Amino acid sequence: MENFDLKRYAHLGDAVYELFIRENVVFKTKSLNNMHKNTIAFVCAEFQAKMAEIIYEKILNEEEKEIFRRARNLPLTVCKRNKPDIHRYATALETIIGYFYTNNKQKLTAALNIVKENINT
Repeated sequence: MENFDLKRYAHLGDAVYELFIRENVVFKTKSLNNMHKNTIAFVCAEFQAKMAEIIYEKILNEEEKEIFRRARNLPLTVCKRNKPDIHRYATALETIIGYFYTNNKQKLTAALNIVKENINT
């Protein structure tokens, strides 16, 4: 798999992940301000990196772990407020989400269920 494909998966995964978070946050509060705050809390790189580690350990097979590792090592522009390692894990999560969205809806559901469990705690 080429880096070009990984970047496509990351781009797609970013959209899928954010929509998933928004769908879950929208029903938790009536306040638009709180919806926005909750969404930001779960789409931030720190939370995504935490979810990436859990998903990596719980549900990825060897082939998927290789995709994850390659995505984690993509050349990236890192936001100044994020530590590079955190940003890399967040990108790997988005990549694996995009990969699952395209290739394995069952694994996508399993990964997003892990995220859902952690946003409900």
